[in-house]
Amino acid sequence: MKRLEELGRRYGIAHAGLEALDAILVLQAEDPTAPTTVSEPGAAADRHVADSLVAVDLPAVRHARRIADLGSGAGWPGLALAAALPDARVALVESAIRHSRYLERAVAAGRLENAEVVHARAEEWFDGLNAHDVVTVRALAALPVLCEYAAPLLVDGGMLVAWKGAVDEDEASEGVSAAALLGLEPAEVLAVDPYPAAERRTLHLYRKVAPTPERFPRRAGMALKRPLVRRTSR
Repeated sequence: MKRLEELGRRYGIAHAGLEALDAILVLQAEDPTAPTTVSEPGAAADRHVADSLVAVDLPAVRHARRIADLGSGAGWPGLALAAALPDARVALVESAIRHSRYLERAVAAGRLENAEVVHARAEEWFDGLNAHDVVTVRALAALPVLCEYAAPLLVDGGMLVAWKGAVDEDEASEGVSAAALLGLEPAEVLAVDPYPAAERRTLHLYRKVAPTPERFPRRAGMALKRPLVRRTSR
């Protein structure tokens, strides 16, 4: 596919990685269980692959050895990062069994030997604690919740990369407050332009600068039910 070839040149992806992405896009278009509304390969090359690959420009991602993609769903950005970064081990962490089974088919279709599917909630994945250079999250939850999911999984100096659209001041402020409780600090907010029709796409980066308190991860579901920082009425 011409678009994949363009992305390959842009991000320095080897031929094997492009073949993997092409095979996964074909599967996604043909598999009725693929958990995405954007399945046509041409559109998906932008909406999923290009959108995912913007993170490859980050040194922390390009040089990562272990990446965890939380709430992986249809597999983006994790599948794209596994294809682009063959020296990195990428865990696709997904709690829904149906989505996990699709992800296993996608990994097999792309012959991605450096990717594995982890059927678990992030809060209950104890084998992943303190083990990852990078945690990625795309279209999953508000920033305070993402920080709570990611912090226990990161090594010291590791980075959370969160794909977001426009973020209001309340959510951004609450992300900063939650990060401070978890051993994280905001590193940067990057405006990205992954494809022509993309609107207000941002990457929110948090770095782990201190140990995460032992009380984290909390019991599954608590990050959503009782977020570390609550909004107050004005």
